[in-house]
Amino acid sequence: MTTPKPRLEDAMVYALATTGRGLTTEAIAYVINRDHLYLRSDRQPVSSAQVYAAVCRNPAIFVKEGGRILLCM
Repeated sequence: MTTPKPRLEDAMVYALATTGRGLTTEAIAYVINRDHLYLRSDRQPVSSAQVYAAVCRNPAIFVKEGGRILLCM
């Protein structure tokens, strides 16, 4: 049985939860790439635009406030 691939949103939640504060999309992407929390299928680094798109797709998890991304939960 194969292990399910982590989702970008899971990596974002982890990055925000471990820092304990709101971060910019650039900072979230940096933490994800630095700590190898998510691997894109093409093996390229996660971009801040991808992080922003994931925030927009998941309003129940993330909120945008003052130029920073925060966890809703």
